[in-house]
Amino acid sequence: MSKPEFLSFSSSELMPQEEVLEVQKSRQQLQIGIPRETCLQEKRMPLTPDAVQLLCEHGHELIVEADAGQDANYSDTDYSEAGAKIVYSAKEVFEADMIIKVEPPSEKEIEYMKKGQTLISALQLKTRSKEYFKSLMKKGVTALSFENIEDEDGIIPVVRSMSEIAGNTSILIAAEYLSNANNGKGFMLGGVSGVPPTEVVIIGAGTVGTFAARTALGLGASVKVFDRSISKLRRLQAQLNNMPIYTCVIQPKILEKALMRCDVAIGAIRSDTGRTPCVVTEDMVRNMKAGSVIVDVSIDQGGCFETSDLTSHDKPVFKKSDIIHYCVPNIASRVSRTASFSLSNVLAPVLLSIGEAGGIDEMLHLHKHVRKGLYLYKGNLTRKGIGEWFDLPYAEGDLLFD
Repeated sequence: MSKPEFLSFSSSELMPQEEVLEVQKSRQQLQIGIPRETCLQEKRMPLTPDAVQLLCEHGHELIVEADAGQDANYSDTDYSEAGAKIVYSAKEVFEADMIIKVEPPSEKEIEYMKKGQTLISALQLKTRSKEYFKSLMKKGVTALSFENIEDEDGIIPVVRSMSEIAGNTSILIAAEYLSNANNGKGFMLGGVSGVPPTEVVIIGAGTVGTFAARTALGLGASVKVFDRSISKLRRLQAQLNNMPIYTCVIQPKILEKALMRCDVAIGAIRSDTGRTPCVVTEDMVRNMKAGSVIVDVSIDQGGCFETSDLTSHDKPVFKKSDIIHYCVPNIASRVSRTASFSLSNVLAPVLLSIGEAGGIDEMLHLHKHVRKGLYLYKGNLTRKGIGEWFDLPYAEGDLLFD
């Protein structure tokens, strides 16, 4: 029988040991600047006055350029009463340590930026250039694109909320151009007793397509949804609680017949890799009923109708083959106040978390989902896609923090 083993301790190990306590992270007061948007099509604000008040109550300093909220129907008084400081030039706003805006900064705004600043805005990679990133890199800024920031569930909340708005609004836009008020066919989008309902074809079963279908069905329209993915079509039907809706995988002949009968066609396809696939040919459009309305939400990525051409909020429509085309990118800006609320709902909690964490560096270290939006860290490019696209040196962001 083997002898029992006894643990031995040295005299130092038997002495009382010092307890190691977790050191509470010190909060950081942020200085946040909100410049006025200079892009003609942009009317949204990244933060509403309510969000500004919340941030000010947590000890953060907000600097807002005069008339920045004008296009979203927010006055300077709304922001000053919420606790923000109103300044009268973009240069003064860019003295802040952190800049929050909707559109990416222009070349002039980049000149205003200071060394080591933090920028949170859209990236819109397809419209950027190599020189644009070089300019930001020279400034040594840390930049995050809010359209790539994820939440804890892996969902991109800004893209989702803007897609919801675009889907709902696309149907309301179509209703406008069907009515006599805009020299349309004089149809009401929907249906009433004894009158055949308006027929709507939606191409794409993602978030835009789902919310467009929900709005159209709510108005009483007859809705057909096409997509290349059967799983997306199943998910759409489940999300609509099995409301009466026709779904079909995209097949050219079936799609062409549906377009010939419809009054409204919504392009809602989104590509993850590049240009949106063009699934509706010019011949298909030519065979549609005269006076029908096309709203190509996919125009942001090139459009899914062969006849689509980029338009603006000032001149939103054109006619081709006697079909009304609405091809305005950034549809969410058309309902700027609602869109500003949605943006603010995402960005305000992120800013509060940055302050609670002790600064942007600590936030990026602790929260990988926020790091998904990082593309520049202290002037160093951290996004592989940008580096390969523009032939710029880069280091993956996760390697800097893990």
